[in-house]
Amino acid sequence: MNKRQYMQKSFERQRLQNKLLAEEGPYPFVVILDHLKVDFNIGKIIRSAEAFGARAVDVVGTQFFDPLPAKGCMKRVAWTMTKTFFESYDRWSRDGYAFYAFSADAPLALHEVAFPDKAAFVLGNEGSGLSFPKEHYPALNYIRIPQLGQVESLNVAVAASIVMYEFARSRNFSRPGESLGD
Repeated sequence: MNKRQYMQKSFERQRLQNKLLAEEGPYPFVVILDHLKVDFNIGKIIRSAEAFGARAVDVVGTQFFDPLPAKGCMKRVAWTMTKTFFESYDRWSRDGYAFYAFSADAPLALHEVAFPDKAAFVLGNEGSGLSFPKEHYPALNYIRIPQLGQVESLNVAVAASIVMYEFARSRNFSRPGESLGD
């Protein structure tokens, strides 16, 4: 069995466990992964989603991915597979989510945004970016992560972790309906 076949088999096993064990996280934000590569970033993002209490992760345009970097979190985090971004957008917008994507030239920085109760963070492919033209989704809000260095962009798993952290921080890291003292 080659590495890709092993990855697919492991993915299917984790997918079955997910259907039995996963629960939505306490925070009303979702992470939409738009056509990411199958190697290691999706699993890392699911791991961060569990750490920061994401409601769900929606994996768009990917048939399978390597579960190993998730370090067991795939069975605890609610995640789904969606064929197209439009399907994901339609689902979450019907549930009242506001959408945010990243752009280096966005007018607002991440820390300047007052996120609504329901936020969907869209992260694109590491090489080609989002799978759709910006003008097709005018309701999508673009934000940037301020950077001091000369690097053009952050790794997608790092960017996802930063935005999830910022959402949880904006809620004082307390679960909805309770305070830190509870």
